[in-house]
Amino acid sequence: MTALAVRPRTRFDAPDERTAPSPAERRGIERDQVRLLVASQDGIEHTRFRSLPDHLNAGDLVVVNNSATVAGQVDARRSDGSPVVLHAATQLDDGTWVVELRSAPDAARAVLDARVGEHLEVGSLVLRLQAAYPFVSSPTRAGNRLWQAEVDGDLAEHLWHHGRPISYGYLDQAYPLADYQTVFATVPGSAEMPSAARPFTPEVVTQLVAAGVGVAPITLHTGVSSQEAGEGPQVERFEVPEVTARQVNSTRQAGGRIVAVGTTVARALESAVSCDGLVVGAAGWTDRVITRDEPPRVVDGLITGSHDPHASHLLLVEAVAGEELTQAAYDAAVRERYRWHEFGDSALLLP
Repeated sequence: MTALAVRPRTRFDAPDERTAPSPAERRGIERDQVRLLVASQDGIEHTRFRSLPDHLNAGDLVVVNNSATVAGQVDARRSDGSPVVLHAATQLDDGTWVVELRSAPDAARAVLDARVGEHLEVGSLVLRLQAAYPFVSSPTRAGNRLWQAEVDGDLAEHLWHHGRPISYGYLDQAYPLADYQTVFATVPGSAEMPSAARPFTPEVVTQLVAAGVGVAPITLHTGVSSQEAGEGPQVERFEVPEVTARQVNSTRQAGGRIVAVGTTVARALESAVSCDGLVVGAAGWTDRVITRDEPPRVVDGLITGSHDPHASHLLLVEAVAGEELTQAAYDAAVRERYRWHEFGDSALLLP
């Protein structure tokens, strides 16, 4: 994760008062009854997510992320005894962890005054901040947001027993881990929910298949959100199975569209494109950043929630949907008071 050389061009005012404060079910509606904004060359349409199959064609392929959300948030204490909230983003191959420190008690803001060598207590464990991750400072403010930390003990085990889902100050209360799982979640590993797939239900999947739309999985384990303007996405672990690669290639050859459910899916697929333009089975860590200058090669459409202004995810949305359609979609979402963030409403972008 480094500072981005390009920035999103989509402009809008972030509607703080429209952030979804709770899961749809806690607001009295089914998951697939959240609103769906459909943006295409035919214009903008407002409907409900349950109608998604009506907006896709037989022969299209919907690619989903089967990563399950893990409990990545836990309370900690700094060397001076002050409380912080620790977000555990991912464990690296050398056993160290990428972590973020946030303000207690609700993780509303990043803590940026930590220093190399600082120790933190997490229950009976001790974490030592080794270096800024990935060895650069925040591009917008003094201090570092993410750290590589050495852990004296088993942090994964501690999170299993004492952790809770990563959340931020805009939710109205804490919600259980089950509320952060999608219908496709089978492979644990995401620090934050791959939220674009949250509105899917078994009924929607059944309707898609009945309509001749394929559904295929990839795995991409998310890190923590990019909270800083100009900050690129983290390196993330992914896998594109060979069977999914074959489905993508055959769908494209037959003239169908590849619709990625979320920026995570787009990133994984585009990380598995070979030099001849075909998707191949691939696994490992991806640092792929999809932008207008490095556009997607196989993804034709995107199902996504709404992102904050200047977030790196917007670059990917613009690269898939085009700047004009992205701007029109966000203008409509703000005007029609769609709900933002992981428990919010959805959009289908078909350039």
